[in-house]
Amino acid sequence: MKRSRKPIQSAPPKPGLGPLELAQDVLARIEMGNEYARSRKSRFRLRATGIRLVALILSATSTIILGLQNLDGWTGTAFALVAIVTVVSALEPFFAWRSLWVLMEEVQSRFYRLRDELGYYVAATPPDELDPAVIREKFDEYQAIWDLVRQRWLEYRRTDDTD
Repeated sequence: MKRSRKPIQSAPPKPGLGPLELAQDVLARIEMGNEYARSRKSRFRLRATGIRLVALILSATSTIILGLQNLDGWTGTAFALVAIVTVVSALEPFFAWRSLWVLMEEVQSRFYRLRDELGYYVAATPPDELDPAVIREKFDEYQAIWDLVRQRWLEYRRTDDTD
């Protein structure tokens, strides 16, 4: 059963927002990005850990069975398990779940910091003194975080051309 995923795209902001509303819009976007990173991080962590555990269990089982070489059936089973371990071990680098998990950890940290910086600015500055340029700077940082995600995601998905 597939879980329905909410889109991560933000709604376009209303035109003519004042500095306070603009800051609140950027904060909402940061929070949405943070939630996305949190959910993806969790998924990638589970998959990376699961793949490692499956490979470990199959490897240990095949080693034990190979120790019982007097039985031809067991030896065949062990070699089959070794082949499965090879396939399972190849999945993690292909899908890069561990790398993506670490990326989402980094992205989440950056979103938290950006949210805290902008939140502090809004809280410490009277609404009529909020500078749209400062808010724009924080929005640019928000966009830079997404650029980092896109760039790293593509790096992890590219095939190795060195072969």
